[in-house]
Amino acid sequence: MKKIVMILAFVSALAVPGFSLQPSAQVDNNAGTSAMPPYSGPKARIAVADFEVKAAKATYEIGTGLREMLITALMNSNRFRVLERQVLKAAMQEQELAASGAAEQGAGGAQRGKIKTADIIITAAVTEFEPHASGGKAGIGGGGGVGKGILGGMLGGALNKAHMALDIRIVDTSTSEVLAATRVQGSASDIAGGIGIGFLGSWGLGAGLSGYANTPTEKAIRVCIIEAVKYISQVIPADYYKY
Repeated sequence: MKKIVMILAFVSALAVPGFSLQPSAQVDNNAGTSAMPPYSGPKARIAVADFEVKAAKATYEIGTGLREMLITALMNSNRFRVLERQVLKAAMQEQELAASGAAEQGAGGAQRGKIKTADIIITAAVTEFEPHASGGKAGIGGGGGVGKGILGGMLGGALNKAHMALDIRIVDTSTSEVLAATRVQGSASDIAGGIGIGFLGSWGLGAGLSGYANTPTEKAIRVCIIEAVKYISQVIPADYYKY
């Protein structure tokens, strides 16, 4: 009887105007709630630090994949010159080789004294990571019986939600001052619509995240990354956009 009441309540909720099972996003200060317009002006020069992984269900590989996705999304927003520090050691080795006299001369190649520095460093911590956070597809409580069939599938999809959150900080590299900080969250369910990529262009899941393709977790991840880019773009002071 209790299960039937729950089903009826859920079906009633579906009929309420404005009720939606679309992926949701939240930022602590509303900075990322509006759509970003196209941009073709000067860019800010930034670097993205390694993600710190604090969520129990996340791994170092997940943090690496999220960092890759954020870098791609920042580049595709057309607002930033992103400096990649993960390959700095390899780049400097090429410079040393070119300067040593052992490399072919007069053929171009790496040069010393041209590595650019960032004015801003973006740091992020994965503070929540709950794939399929609210249960599975089997219906209410994950059981069978009343959870089977079309209604059961719809209920299971609604309950099969994933959730994640990132703590974002924007740091001035000259002063080490934190210019802004927020927490972005994303959640999604199986029966939610796809995530529109819009201004971010085409970008796939980062390393360590391929197992979440076409799941609520992928949608939650994309919501989080999109909201992070919106927030970063809107709170970096205008005088940093000079390149």
